[in-house]
Amino acid sequence: MDEANFEMSLEAIGVFSCSRTYPYEAPRQGNVAEQDEVGVLRLRPGQNFEQALRDLERFERLWLIYGFHRNAGWKPIVRPPRAGAPKVGVFASRSPYRPNGLGLSCVELVSIAGLELKIRNFDLLDGTPVYDIKPYLPYADSFADAAAGWTTDFDREAHVHEIEFLANAREKIDWLDREAGVDLERFVKIQLREDPDDHTRKRISRPAGEESVERVLAYRTLRVNYSLPDDDAQPIQITDVRSGYSARELDDPNHPDRYGDLGWHRRFRERFGEK
Repeated sequence: MDEANFEMSLEAIGVFSCSRTYPYEAPRQGNVAEQDEVGVLRLRPGQNFEQALRDLERFERLWLIYGFHRNAGWKPIVRPPRAGAPKVGVFASRSPYRPNGLGLSCVELVSIAGLELKIRNFDLLDGTPVYDIKPYLPYADSFADAAAGWTTDFDREAHVHEIEFLANAREKIDWLDREAGVDLERFVKIQLREDPDDHTRKRISRPAGEESVERVLAYRTLRVNYSLPDDDAQPIQITDVRSGYSARELDDPNHPDRYGDLGWHRRFRERFGEK
């Protein structure tokens, strides 16, 4: 057959909007996202999509087919983001680095108003193009006893932790949310609820040595200190939040402001007395 017969041009039916911008802000799967977070899928006007949405509101869950617009290129072999996971073929993973850059997510439908669909339990980012919507059918889409390949070696529930913010960290996180527009709390929960001791992830470091329970999580130019629990029944404790800039960088009025955040970092230091 002519190779051209295998080509297909896709045009997005709408764009997803939410407060997540970067890939590291998305949960590994939508079902472990924060329950109170809602995003909006806005469909394109003038396409008769109002009629296409008819009867969809009776479904609790939807499949969204979308594009990984924040990822370029693809890799035939990837390492899934789980501690100790082996490298696998990309088709045996949910990696965003795929030949055609297409994603598939089962999300919760909150409501429909005109061309806007409010969505919960999602792993999409702001600006994600959506190519199709399909209803989730429990009788056809759920196979609880199906073999799950390499993932059967990893008990997801055993890796889900509660997060406790100590008073010092809570005060700083609230200040950052209010004064700098940084939703650090959500990022921390997404990153640490599963595999909080996975030192192979570049955002997690062990500054105090192998035997210490202290860890540091990096978020852009911020650093979050946390302590690991003795067992899974105890919460992870977020103990402190610090600026990732050095005192020399913050004191230098001519230091390059690459991320446009030096101003609030200086106010953060002034407010909390960091050196």
